Amino acid sequence: MGGIRGECGGNLACATCHVLPDPAWIARLGPPSAPEDDLLDFLDDERRPESRLSCQITASEALDGLILTVPAP
Repeated sequence: MGGIRGECGGNLACATCHVLPDPAWIARLGPPSAPEDDLLDFLDDERRPESRLSCQITASEALDGLILTVPAP
């Protein structure tokens, strides 16, 4: 079964919370930080240009309605 494992508990240490934001939201999220970008290179699944780690997306009213897809395993 797929889903977000989040094994590191949001500590930016594992990349198991890989998500794909809807393209309409990319600009609002901003680019990944350098450490997040590095971890995205070690994904078990395919990295895409829009790939992000959900533990690094700070929830706020500005992101109300954000659409994220969890890649198929």
